[in-house]
Amino acid sequence: MAAGDRDVRSAGGGATVLEYVNACLIDEFTISLSPMLFGTGVRLFDGVDASRVALEPIRAQPSPRATHLTYAVRKR
Repeated sequence: MAAGDRDVRSAGGGATVLEYVNACLIDEFTISLSPMLFGTGVRLFDGVDASRVALEPIRAQPSPRATHLTYAVRKR
């Protein structure tokens, strides 16, 4: 990998994260979860290819406006 052992950051929505997870291109990701009063959200984990990857919860950090959830991506 071109980045070696350095961190690479990417921003995007649920579809972007899901593509990277299923392609095993990331080791760890953080979701910033904010409460929603109206509308719908993206069910991110419904599209995870569980035959290829497993998600391991690493940390949850609450803040006044959001909760930040960090997961490790493990190959199966």
